[in-house]
Amino acid sequence: MSEELKWNSGNGGLCCRGCGRQDKQLNTYDYLADIPGNDEECDLVEVQFKNTRKGYYRNSNHLPLSKGDIVAVEAAPGHDIGVVTLTGRLVMLQMKKANLKRDAEIKRIYRKAKTVDMEKYAEAKAREHDTMIRSRQIANSLLLNMKIGDVEYQGDGNKAIFYYIADERVDFRQLIKVLAETFKVRIEMRQIGARQEAGRIGGIGPCGRELCCATWMTNFVSVATSAARFQDISLNPQKLAGQCAKLKCCLNYEVDVYVEAQKRLPSKEIVLETKDGEFYFFKADILKGIITYSSDKNVPANLVELTARQAFEIINMNRHGQKPDSLQAEGAQGEKHSVDLLEQENIARFDRAKKKKKKGGGSRQQGKQNVAAKQPKQTEDVPVGKEVQPQQSGNAPRPNGGGGKNKKRNGSNNLNRPHPVKSAQEKGGEKPQ
Repeated sequence: MSEELKWNSGNGGLCCRGCGRQDKQLNTYDYLADIPGNDEECDLVEVQFKNTRKGYYRNSNHLPLSKGDIVAVEAAPGHDIGVVTLTGRLVMLQMKKANLKRDAEIKRIYRKAKTVDMEKYAEAKAREHDTMIRSRQIANSLLLNMKIGDVEYQGDGNKAIFYYIADERVDFRQLIKVLAETFKVRIEMRQIGARQEAGRIGGIGPCGRELCCATWMTNFVSVATSAARFQDISLNPQKLAGQCAKLKCCLNYEVDVYVEAQKRLPSKEIVLETKDGEFYFFKADILKGIITYSSDKNVPANLVELTARQAFEIINMNRHGQKPDSLQAEGAQGEKHSVDLLEQENIARFDRAKKKKKKGGGSRQQGKQNVAAKQPKQTEDVPVGKEVQPQQSGNAPRPNGGGGKNKKRNGSNNLNRPHPVKSAQEKGGEKPQ
């Protein structure tokens, strides 16, 4: 594959050296990678490890490093193995974002990883799962209220980091002693939150997409139940909680839009007064700006939909001591109807739509018969004492010779038309007495 990928769209080129693995949430695109001399501008390098852990190291040996190289870096004690994710000028911006100063004590990069280093790293990584299972059993035996979520071994296998979750403060001094004696390594305990554990494990959210915390989120902002109230979302814990058993992070995405939209709506406490009676706030479509009012304060009754502008007009009328005749006259969209608040929770609502379609459909022949039955029947005067014989089924000419010569008529339709009866004078007979 060529070193550069050119986009001939008039917007320049896109360098492949700046791209990385897009399945990692801490991936950064180095848009300065194709600039000559960018790597020599700064001797600092960003290195990423397991569990979205990043570190910044100094390339004191002036190694020719690029994004994706596996390097051995300084650790306490020994060395660790990581992947280079960023070089050049952008490293300083990333350190500033992480509140790190360039003058701080920064460890250095030893070398590019050799075959021996990768073998030790693979051997240590293979022990992580068994170590996690064993450490959970030890924590349970010590009656500690904590959960060990993951274990990360250092590249040389001399140190292990245990990530745990705990709701309260835990005294794990005895646990560290037992773990050190069992696994013969240095132990480091790091507490993480439930959101960080969900991002580390990953999964699919109720929206059908991969979890935000496992793809692109790096900073977790606290989510409050007020975010659901601003958006008029029912406070159902089963729907508001994510896989981490905390409130979903996506509740914060659109809160600002709903807060701004609510400023253009009247207060929920205002009661609309009309000559028909008083109407209370029932619900509102915040983004559409449509408010539904009910004539009863506790239950939905005589619901009327008004726009925000119409509601403000009625409020101004009430302030001046005026009352409209009814909300129906003011609200063009207002219709009195009953609303089933649990309709969206009913699974059988899909079956009802199918039944309506089946009832509405019918054969064309039934439709024709129904149309013919609706046509008014023609009646003529029948002489007294003359009995009219019923007409037999079959084709018969239309009365008064209408309809054209070459048109064929269906016998079933002719049954519905009245049979013409000639008077006695036309037949040449005697008049009935």
